[in-house]
Amino acid sequence: MSMKLSDFKYPTPRNLIAKYPAKPRDSARLMVINRADESIEEKRFSDIVDYFKKGDSLVLNNTKVFSARMVGRKEKTNAKIEVFLLRQLNAEEGIWDVIVDPARKVRIGNKIYFDDGKLWCEVVDNTTSRGRTVRFNQKGNLYGLIDRIGLTPLPYYIKREPEDADKEAYQTVFAKYIGSVAAPTAALHFSQRLLTQLHDKGVSISHVLLHLGLGSFRPVEVEDLSKHRMDSEYFEVPLSAADAVNKSINNKGNVFLVGTSATRAVESAVTTTGHLKMARGWTDKFIFPPYEFKIADKLITNFHLPESTMLMMVCAFANRDLILKAYKKAIKEKWRFYSYGDAMLIL
Repeated sequence: MSMKLSDFKYPTPRNLIAKYPAKPRDSARLMVINRADESIEEKRFSDIVDYFKKGDSLVLNNTKVFSARMVGRKEKTNAKIEVFLLRQLNAEEGIWDVIVDPARKVRIGNKIYFDDGKLWCEVVDNTTSRGRTVRFNQKGNLYGLIDRIGLTPLPYYIKREPEDADKEAYQTVFAKYIGSVAAPTAALHFSQRLLTQLHDKGVSISHVLLHLGLGSFRPVEVEDLSKHRMDSEYFEVPLSAADAVNKSINNKGNVFLVGTSATRAVESAVTTTGHLKMARGWTDKFIFPPYEFKIADKLITNFHLPESTMLMMVCAFANRDLILKAYKKAIKEKWRFYSYGDAMLIL
């Protein structure tokens, strides 16, 4: 029986939404769910090493978050306008897709100024009710400038302003390739110490890339999930990752996928024999029940929003009733939810 949007509802625990991360990052609580016997255990994230054995693979998303939230002033009126950068469309022309707030004040032809007027953009098109296409006065790679004047793009449900500490906290310790407007949050729990322990245990650690846009977080607005369309996001699976994962598969090792973004990248690059292949491009893959995972044996993830595409993927990996039972337990026991919250390992 196909599932509907309403099958993924649960009471939103507003008082449990984590405003700050656990310190140190690998000290968060870890809920371990065993699909075979449907048991649920509580551990610390640092205990995750115990679930790996020599020859297993760990796959991480090494995207890097940039300071996508910029506050500027509209020409003439000096009205405060927030511009949320989504992705660069054309570096040579300085053209970007953005979201503006308040949208009613921003029309085609308007200019918005940042950094005491040294950087500004002009609105050249409307894309959605809040979406705009803009052209910056400076061309080429703007990421360094953006990181200096922009704010960490914390999710809307974290009801506070970004702080200096978020620049490090809302970034994985292995982040490398800039381009995401949201962190691969399950991977935030990994410390360098933990990665070293896994390496010393004989676990192969691989990196794939998927730049998170707002597509993963766009609300599903159709009851029939087959009619929902994900926004395309750029991904890469390098040969080194494919080789390491395939070696684990061939040697009967387990492949641990960290987060829904890494899982989408990997599941977008599967061979007919159920192996991983080198790939790069754009993926709009939407994983919801029922779905047969080709690569992932174990999944490390966070607690996700109700009716979100991330929760749907987790419910495709495990039994939906089991996952919602685990969420109910987490609410009762006051676990911390969402991006800066606690973690889950599904065996």
